Amino acid sequence: MGFSQIENIVGQTVRRDISRMKRFAEGQLERAARSIMSTPNAHVGIVTGFFIRNAVPPSPETDGLGGMAHVAAGLANAGIPVTVISDAPCSKAVWAITTELPEGVALEITSVSKDSVTSLRDRLAAAERPITHLISIERVAPGSDGKPHREYGADMSDDTAPLHLLFDDPDWQRPWVTIGIGDGGNEIGMSVLPEEIVRDDIPNGSLIGATTPTDHLVVAGVSNWGGWGLLSAMAMVEPGRAAGLLKDFHPEKDRAYLAAAVEVGQAVDDSRIDRPARPVMSVDRLPWEQHAAVLTRLRGVVDAYISSLPPVRACMATN
Repeated sequence: MGFSQIENIVGQTVRRDISRMKRFAEGQLERAARSIMSTPNAHVGIVTGFFIRNAVPPSPETDGLGGMAHVAAGLANAGIPVTVISDAPCSKAVWAITTELPEGVALEITSVSKDSVTSLRDRLAAAERPITHLISIERVAPGSDGKPHREYGADMSDDTAPLHLLFDDPDWQRPWVTIGIGDGGNEIGMSVLPEEIVRDDIPNGSLIGATTPTDHLVVAGVSNWGGWGLLSAMAMVEPGRAAGLLKDFHPEKDRAYLAAAVEVGQAVDDSRIDRPARPVMSVDRLPWEQHAAVLTRLRGVVDAYISSLPPVRACMATN
């Protein structure tokens, strides 16, 4: 029951009806969490950063950054190495958040060129402790014309490194499990959705609908929430490590992450053509307080789930 509660919380409708997308992806949140937590010597890469050229100043949006922060913090606190990956246009905000993480993580920044991405890909695959799982949170994928797009159709090619090549490339055999987290249909992972859902439920879906698949897909009303849901699910499938995973999963820490992204990294809220975004303490046009309430609900579900476990497992979960 706990996992479906998590899916319902993170999959609630915010700006558009994602109910069919959410139903299609049911169960994949738990499977993604089990895949990570059951892998010996796991090393998790997290790709994020959605750049908005017409923002003031041009900056990445806040969504995706908070999801990355909590997943990275939880894994690092649990002793699982993390590598955060983004590109130059998003680097300042991504870096700002990593300075707030309680444990150190590796940070890889590419230029927007294909050569830079493929060079990084080869280096990560050949590392002494290679990545075992690669997560994308609110990272745009190419649409039907081979170009990445904003939801209203604007081409983002000049501002976006082709980091989707870390997830899917017909000329390369990837060595890691992939997980996509998104809320709008144009993100890495969304191409596993049936064509009619993309076409009918996503604005401009026939153009912007993602063409990059992942092994697991998490659909959320706000992409940050999908990251929080994955962290919650990992704690539930491995209660013996829940204390580390959830150590910093609370609203106060989330506010610190968002403040670093906004005040240092100049991250912005979702930007419309007629109303360019500016750095503010909100995500997807929702004030921070509403996101804090979602986080609190998730934490309550996880805590209740662990408390309901038999005494031996519940004891393990508090160690």
